[in-house]
Amino acid sequence: MPESVETPRPKIIAIANQKGGVGKTTTAINLGSALAELGKRILVVDLDPQGNASTGLGIGPEDRDSTTYDMLIDNMALSEIVRKTDVENLSIAPATTDLSSADIELVANEKRIFLLHDALRSNETAELDFDYILIDCPPSLNLLTVNAMVAAHSVLVPLQSEFFALEGLSQLMLSIREVRQSANKSLRIEGVVLTMYDSRNNLSKQVEDDARENLGSLVFDTIIPRNVRVSEAPSFAMPVLSYDPTSRGSLAYRELAAEMLKRQTISEDEPTS
Repeated sequence: MPESVETPRPKIIAIANQKGGVGKTTTAINLGSALAELGKRILVVDLDPQGNASTGLGIGPEDRDSTTYDMLIDNMALSEIVRKTDVENLSIAPATTDLSSADIELVANEKRIFLLHDALRSNETAELDFDYILIDCPPSLNLLTVNAMVAAHSVLVPLQSEFFALEGLSQLMLSIREVRQSANKSLRIEGVVLTMYDSRNNLSKQVEDDARENLGSLVFDTIIPRNVRVSEAPSFAMPVLSYDPTSRGSLAYRELAAEMLKRQTISEDEPTS
């Protein structure tokens, strides 16, 4: 018999930070769009009960008959909830406020932290032929975020360029370490990306200096600027790369996508010890 060939699996990246308003959803939508623009097949998994990633990619509440809630609670197949967006190569698994009760409903489930892992790392998901799955996590270290970390290969951390930005990061890093020790030994940090950066503001520069001093090469060279076009795009239910392709925000997310791919190529080329 011929040897079986394993179906290549998508790389899964959880976009997480327990603080709200730091640019998680904006990064999920626009990094996904930038990677799709480079020809990668991308799935954004909306794991936030607010459903902002779904709205931002043009999937209104009336079009969310099947969601990530159904996948986690009712074991619905990912293929049944994935929706194509208006962005070529970019799909989404949408969410609704139903997810807000998931923590309570899953407490009695013995496999509660592995449900997303089992859904996203299945053979069926591999056959959907995505190159990357980006998980937009809720702004808390709850059961949904733990599910995302257990399912993911790496965690991307958006860090807002504001006072106290680094304070909450230690708790997130501790949570990543705990997941690595208990449920996902290969989990790593994809990197930290500075968001909402205002070059006219001394505080932004100070946060950048502190982040690079404390985190070193984990911090991406690319910085996402504070940009009105990035803020406006969600109200038109589209990524900023579609809303204003030449804006500073669009250019920054393209640079971030290119830098992430370059880092991964370098990592793959490094000899294993």
